Amino acid sequence: MVVTLPPRAGRVAGMALLVNHAAWVCERLLALPGPMPLAAGALVPLHGRPRRIRHVRGAAGARLDKHEILVGGEPADIGAAVARLLQHEAERHFAALVAAKAALAGVRPTRVVIKDTRSRWGSCTASRVLSFSWRLVMAPRFVQDYVAAHEVAHIRHMNHGRQFWALVEELTPYTDAAVVWLRDEGPRLLRVG
Repeated sequence: MVVTLPPRAGRVAGMALLVNHAAWVCERLLALPGPMPLAAGALVPLHGRPRRIRHVRGAAGARLDKHEILVGGEPADIGAAVARLLQHEAERHFAALVAAKAALAGVRPTRVVIKDTRSRWGSCTASRVLSFSWRLVMAPRFVQDYVAAHEVAHIRHMNHGRQFWALVEELTPYTDAAVVWLRDEGPRLLRVG
């Protein structure tokens, strides 16, 4: 739980906020999905479709199969290997998605970076560096499409004004559905790993 206060508010104000909203805080914490370890036998979504993690004795690293994620090595290393594979897939996928959206918008990002962020699905810096949470690779493609469009639109408009949203609408038809999906299902992605 993160409490964000105005610059002049102190710790006492933060504690008072928590005490006054304790029931709401407890309700929200109890509603969080349980952790989902990246372990043999677990189902992990990739582009919104579940894939079973299968340990393959004698193999090395991790790779994608048609319906599975195949992982070699020691059982204790499965989680790290799968996380690396998902991050690599996120790098590949978002680089291509951003390139397509940027071409449509007539803009050029400086770089696409994949991070393990917990507070934002994506971001755009003033120097046109676009960052995405690797966990988005587990979301359905329409959600990925929206987040990429949103961040590409920030290259031209570093705000959430009318022109920004008009450009987002030009770049993706999925804004409304993706925002709802991220609000309702996004917290599950943060519990993976």
